Amino acid sequence: MNTAANIIEENNFKLKFETRYARVYANDDQGMIICELLADYIPIEDFKETFKHISSIVEAGKFEKFIFDKRSLRAFHQPSMEWYFLNWKNKMLELGLQKHRKILPEEKWFEKMVMIAKEQILKNNPENIIHLLDIKYCDSIEEAILI
Repeated sequence: MNTAANIIEENNFKLKFETRYARVYANDDQGMIICELLADYIPIEDFKETFKHISSIVEAGKFEKFIFDKRSLRAFHQPSMEWYFLNWKNKMLELGLQKHRKILPEEKWFEKMVMIAKEQILKNNPENIIHLLDIKYCDSIEEAILI
């Protein structure tokens, strides 16, 4: 199987920016953005800053799919997830970013934490926009590009 870097290159994604915590690629023609996290934990301010940069890329183009590769994470941070889910996704939906593909770490506890947190966010925020989003969990960048 090809590495993530090969898949990204073969599908004509271009590196938009890189920080200590993330690499972000975009394929303007296909309307897709990939955010590949690089660290096992990302402080919330750095997380928000990364996503503000992604927002400016979305604002400048016509993007409809966001691929979020979280495989490097080893810590689950609820406040970051809430901000991402309730603030960032809302703003991006207004700009046409409706498809979200997520690649989680292999550890089952992480997936369980995501599902518990998501359930709690939905319960506490019944007015959320999740029903307007196309969210799927994938095992690889290749799968996320295809579906």
